[in-house]
Amino acid sequence: MPLTASDFEYPLEPELIAQEPLPRRDESRLMRLSRSDGRLAHHRFSDVPALVREGDVLVLNDTRVIPAKFTVRRQTGGRLEALFCRELQKGLWEVLLKGAGRCHGGETLQAEAGEPLSLKLVESLGAGSYAVRVAFAGPAVELLERIGSAPLPPYIRRPGGMTDEQDRQRYQTVYASAPGAVAAPTAGLHFTEALLDELRGGGVEIAFVTLHVGPGTFAPVKGEDLAAHRMHPEWYRLPGETAKKLNAARAAGRRIVAVGSSSLRVLETAAARGGPFAETSGWTDLFVYPPAEFRAVDALITNFHLPRSTLLMLVAAFCRPGGIGGVKMIMDAYAEARRLRYRFYSYGDAMLIDQQRGG
Repeated sequence: MPLTASDFEYPLEPELIAQEPLPRRDESRLMRLSRSDGRLAHHRFSDVPALVREGDVLVLNDTRVIPAKFTVRRQTGGRLEALFCRELQKGLWEVLLKGAGRCHGGETLQAEAGEPLSLKLVESLGAGSYAVRVAFAGPAVELLERIGSAPLPPYIRRPGGMTDEQDRQRYQTVYASAPGAVAAPTAGLHFTEALLDELRGGGVEIAFVTLHVGPGTFAPVKGEDLAAHRMHPEWYRLPGETAKKLNAARAAGRRIVAVGSSSLRVLETAAARGGPFAETSGWTDLFVYPPAEFRAVDALITNFHLPRSTLLMLVAAFCRPGGIGGVKMIMDAYAEARRLRYRFYSYGDAMLIDQQRGG
């Protein structure tokens, strides 16, 4: 019987949803899951240098989260929460508007923060997204720096506690360099510069790809038929220098370790073309779910993901490549994480999924 989205449901106590990061990035907990038999072990993220192998290539997503969330006001006075998704062409944005059911093409909205700014709705793109004409001549990122705030996911509440400035710093990897994401590649949030230096010192190679994570990363799969689900396209780049490192690792029988589902999707998108890795860029809508095969990645560092999410489906597929047994394996691991009070989602704890020696 084929898998359905309901196979990826699980209960989660609200208090296990991390609302703030820990004081130190690398002091989060790390669950290690063996793909061979489902064995679990429990560590701190700072233990990663001892858990990976000399010669591994660790692939990180260097996308930089932009302050993509802002507030607009309708001419009627009503306020709407807006999320920049991408620039369709110069001055024309795709924007996700929360509660915009009564908005219509031709309507003008006014941004509330920063300088006065008018946004004209051109047309609905479906699912709450609109094409919006923006009266600003410069790059979108430049304007969002003035009017926007950190695009925290909807399950993180901010009635008090951390400020937007703090979130702009912590909802960002320490190696972020390519602006364009509207959600963080959260597996990378646990790394510090000192931890990366320790990995390099232990013979682990560090390589970078870019995938600008979009808002669809938080969207549940609504229908039951997984094959009918369509991913929101996201822009990616695999640099030539990274391709050389990956090819050398493959030739020497060394492992490729993806940090996060976004890095994995770049690598598997590139590998699907066949042949050696090569410099490439473009848009990917790759949806990975059981019983997927993996051509590029040998181990995965990831966070704990939402029920019915494409991220959870990807992780389940990675647990048992080519089969569906990974669903039970990952669900059992999540149940144990709940029992041991792991912290879930973006600011939460991490997981290392690999083939342990002797397993």
